[in-house]
Amino acid sequence: MANRRGLRIALGTAAVGAALVGLLVGLRGSSPSMAPDFVLPDLDGRAVHLSGLRGRVVVVNLWTTWCPPCREEMPSMQRLYETLAGPDFELLAVSEDEGGAEVVAPFVRELGVTFPVLVDPQHQVGERYGVWGYPETFVIDRAGRIAERVIGPRDWASPEQVAALRALIAADPTAPPS
Repeated sequence: MANRRGLRIALGTAAVGAALVGLLVGLRGSSPSMAPDFVLPDLDGRAVHLSGLRGRVVVVNLWTTWCPPCREEMPSMQRLYETLAGPDFELLAVSEDEGGAEVVAPFVRELGVTFPVLVDPQHQVGERYGVWGYPETFVIDRAGRIAERVIGPRDWASPEQVAALRALIAADPTAPPS
């Protein structure tokens, strides 16, 4: 009897595992989803609409001032911005700090950040994008589709990363996603 119970558990576990593998394979082949739109104030109080940047490749980084990996990756984001900033590329750093601009502005000044920093103390963007932790970054193509989701810090100014973003900038925005 114990052997049958063990066999049933093993078969049930295998079935659940097979279903999960099938789901993951199906998701990997699915088309990129549209990036949820948002409107947030920058540190000067001006409203920034993600949808207003359609036609550009946009890197949306969600972060907090209290997050060591966020602090670690900010200098590489600044170098990336200095390299690619222009009419075809934008970088938006969305602070999820509950203290808002009052907490974020000194941090931004200290690090010498010049790219747009938005404040989202109610975590609206994090909730819409299903963020798990910080930092979490979304690369959005010219058509407004999420091309890549990056969980954790990355060297955004590495030659490989810059080349990948340049290729995305050069891609035809009307082409179906690959």
